[in-house]
Amino acid sequence: MCKALRSQSTLAKPEWSSIRALYKGMGYSDYDLDRPLIGIANTWNMANPGHANLRDVSEYVKQGIFQGGGTPVEFGTIGPCDGMGCGNDGMHFILPARDLIANSVETMASINHVDGLVLLGSCDKVIPGLLMAAARLDIPTIIVNGGPAMGGMQFDGRASDNSSMVEALAMLEQGKITQEEYDILENRSNPCKGSCSFLGTANTMCAVTEAMGMCLPGTSMIPAVMAERLRAAQASGRRIVEMVREGLTARKMINSNGIENAVRLGMAIGGSTNMALHFPAIAYEAECDFTMDVMDKIARNTPHIARIYPNGPLNVPDFYDAGGVPAVMKQLSPILKMDAMTCTGRAWGEILETMPFTYNEMIHSIEDAFHTWGSLAVLRGNIAPDSAVTKPTAIDPSMLHFSGTARCFDSEDEATVAVHEGSIEPGTVLVIRYEGPKGGPGMREMVRIMKMLYGQGLALSTAVITDGRFSGTNNGCFVGHISPEASEGGPIAAIKDGDQIEIDVEKGTLNMMVSEQELKQRMEALQIKEPKHLKGYLNVYARLAESADKGAIIKNR
Repeated sequence: MCKALRSQSTLAKPEWSSIRALYKGMGYSDYDLDRPLIGIANTWNMANPGHANLRDVSEYVKQGIFQGGGTPVEFGTIGPCDGMGCGNDGMHFILPARDLIANSVETMASINHVDGLVLLGSCDKVIPGLLMAAARLDIPTIIVNGGPAMGGMQFDGRASDNSSMVEALAMLEQGKITQEEYDILENRSNPCKGSCSFLGTANTMCAVTEAMGMCLPGTSMIPAVMAERLRAAQASGRRIVEMVREGLTARKMINSNGIENAVRLGMAIGGSTNMALHFPAIAYEAECDFTMDVMDKIARNTPHIARIYPNGPLNVPDFYDAGGVPAVMKQLSPILKMDAMTCTGRAWGEILETMPFTYNEMIHSIEDAFHTWGSLAVLRGNIAPDSAVTKPTAIDPSMLHFSGTARCFDSEDEATVAVHEGSIEPGTVLVIRYEGPKGGPGMREMVRIMKMLYGQGLALSTAVITDGRFSGTNNGCFVGHISPEASEGGPIAAIKDGDQIEIDVEKGTLNMMVSEQELKQRMEALQIKEPKHLKGYLNVYARLAESADKGAIIKNR
């Protein structure tokens, strides 16, 4: 569409004079209000290191909007940090916050008559919430993230980060490190602002946003501390004004082709298991069909070609230096939807056509993949008839098939006490239930459990299965997102201490080794734990949330 077709704001129409008057009460002029109004949804706050630089990023976005001939209209919304919620009841709110973010952006954008949106965020549930809002609104939208942090001091053979503290605590309790070493690590594991330096959910979702075409190519992995991060923000500001003039709306990127490319990129880089929650949620808002079977098919037909911690020793800033998302997209080009549109107004095929292939320590070719299939695998069986999710790229090959004895816990807290007490033996499968979207509520991460088991030297001899979820930095044998969850009468609630549990990642199965008749009798006699006494938003979420296999969404249509 010719740019000349759209050069004015919606508010340039005479019938909106009352709205113009309200804007003028804040100092806007006719000059401002006759140009395209660009909303900036800024999740900046000083309670989240991944978002603490977004005020500076926003200033450069505004510069770009002015340069492009638009008028910025900034507003705020929440931007929680998963790490801040660990170890307290705050973790219950993290996943439910995703819907709050989507709803708040939709509300402000709809009320304020904006012609386009720039969405600023970086972290685990924030980027998915912003993408959900973009798909729901379907107006010209671009996403700008704050960038990853640099890695901290060397610890246990790699650059440290906040997750290192959990491992270090277990090591301290085991006498493997001193209190002084532990204190030094606390001071030096997070050296600057930015989303966590490893490939957790935050950087995974920023990377797949780029692959989906919703941020400028090559920008998602720029470290937070680099000047290039600010230049990218300014360029994004200029570009959103052009998108408004061109009529390039969000669903021209967030559609079946864009989502498939994003899933493939996520699998190829070893992305977080939380992708299995966020892609169904984003697809729901874009009104695209997406199931766990679709995700599993893509995963098993996408090689893992980029090694980033926790799948390798190097962090996300190293990935940026190695070529980042475009370099991986180039290697994947034979299996991508090359006609998928990007926010540049060009399809990925055109963007990648003249790019050279990159091959280095971090990024390999399809023919020389680190693993033959991607980051995630979907499992089913008598424990998880509606699906469960694991991450084969973070599992030692010896653990891809694991059988062990069940030890059941009705909350993460109970399991944490047992691990702290040192009562978990090799050969145990920890069954952690009543931690799903409804039962948790909010589907808490089991990040502490896996890190503690690692710190105690049990990572290669135990497994964890849960209707909760895991952090993108976890490694070891784990299965999460078990659906249906215990609170909805799922079979995970019927597992008993001493049952033999079999996990077979390659076959895609998860079973308790009991007869069909025995399981039927247990299910008929099952007494579901009463839900926790809730109030406020968690009460609303627990009542309305869908199961994990459907993205733990709150349906809105």
